[in-house]
Amino acid sequence: MSHPNPTLPAHLLAPRPLADGPAADAGEVPASARPRRLPGDPVPSLERMIRVDQAGEYGAVRIYTGQMAVLGKGDKGPMLRHMTEQEQVHLETFNKLARERGIRPTMLQPVWHLAGWALGAGTAALGSRAAMACTVAVEEVIDQHYAEQAEQLGPDEAPLKATIEQFRAEELEHRDIGLAHEAELATGYPVLSALIKAGSRTAIWLSQRI
Repeated sequence: MSHPNPTLPAHLLAPRPLADGPAADAGEVPASARPRRLPGDPVPSLERMIRVDQAGEYGAVRIYTGQMAVLGKGDKGPMLRHMTEQEQVHLETFNKLARERGIRPTMLQPVWHLAGWALGAGTAALGSRAAMACTVAVEEVIDQHYAEQAEQLGPDEAPLKATIEQFRAEELEHRDIGLAHEAELATGYPVLSALIKAGSRTAIWLSQRI
């Protein structure tokens, strides 16, 4: 069973459910907890950053849950369970960050709830190679996304940057697992990969804004 990396900042790890609104209570979000903007950027980038990361990790959990529903009882079960557990830690961390900073989740979360599971179960139904092709495609998009975020963050957001870099390393581990399990031998791999990557990038764009 996977456990959170001990080097991860301790204040980020306590799992709690995501609040329904901008804060856990009905009062105003304290100024110190409100999202800040990156220097020179008119868009509240940190708010977008945490919102989309929470949405992405939520979607990832749903994808792996869908794959587990189809393949979990076979020989791929332990490997899928390992990745699901890591994604759950990622999700709990961003749930906590969103709550602490008064950031609402994307309004598209109900869509990602269904779409993520359907993508995971659908590719798994095509076979384990197709499921691994899905994993590789999604994780390659997330790798690029997290790399861009880490580059944007300055010293004042060092704990958040460390978290993103840690999670990026684990997403790359998932990509490598997919490649080791013959993702590239899936039928129609180039087309399947391109479609999933396009969908993932669209989901990122929408989740930042809605």
